[in-house]
Amino acid sequence: MLQTSRTIAATAAIGILMGVPAALAEPPKIAIELNKLEPHDKGCKAFLVVSHDGAIEFEIFKLDLILFQRDGVIGKRIAVNLAPIKATKKSVKQFDLEGIACDQIGSILINDILECKSADGPVNDCLQGLTLNSLTNVPLAK
Repeated sequence: MLQTSRTIAATAAIGILMGVPAALAEPPKIAIELNKLEPHDKGCKAFLVVSHDGAIEFEIFKLDLILFQRDGVIGKRIAVNLAPIKATKKSVKQFDLEGIACDQIGSILINDILECKSADGPVNDCLQGLTLNSLTNVPLAK
């Protein structure tokens, strides 16, 4: 425990000395929950609950999503920007998955984070800090 505390303190100190805010010295902690998939006339509408407990705000938080069909075959690849993500805030984001019916989605993979940026510039290791959950029958993974 003491060693872990020293490691965290040393990492923050190095970040401060290098001009990096302490909040950016470790990966941001953001939770994404796939809360609901809802059919609509052009395909499927996805609702994500995004919870951010950190001190920085994100101007860009662009995900590379892969939608797998029920048989495991890739059905669609899309990029979605969940920003703005405010500090210490929970919010709901929705986006359309055009051309694919909700009941045809077997799982969703966050393949990568294409861009992760605060007002101070790019933020590192955004994918590493993600925690995921799904309240639907469609798993969300990274």
